[in-house]
Amino acid sequence: MTQVQISKWGNSSAIRLPKAVLDELGLKPGQSVELTVKDGKGIIEPARPKKITLEWIISEMDRLGPENSPETVEWGPDRGEEIIDDEYSRGEITLDDLLKGR
Repeated sequence: MTQVQISKWGNSSAIRLPKAVLDELGLKPGQSVELTVKDGKGIIEPARPKKITLEWIISEMDRLGPENSPETVEWGPDRGEEIIDDEYSRGEITLDDLLKGR
């Protein structure tokens, strides 16, 4: 348990969260959180977007860090319909080209 003090911030009040608490919750400064009150207790959780986007998924990957990446599984060589032969697969264009509509 960590004890913190409530401070005045304009017309509102605020608490300062120690780095150890942010680390344990997987939060970073500037990140949005959801505050819920249940049974007289405050619960702080990372805010979830109303619509999940690629940008949100990437920001969550960055927030969680590479140590939380799933293990890569080698399934063997491609066969049949899973073989994709297009400009991206042949290395003729990049993901950036695709995202920018080139």
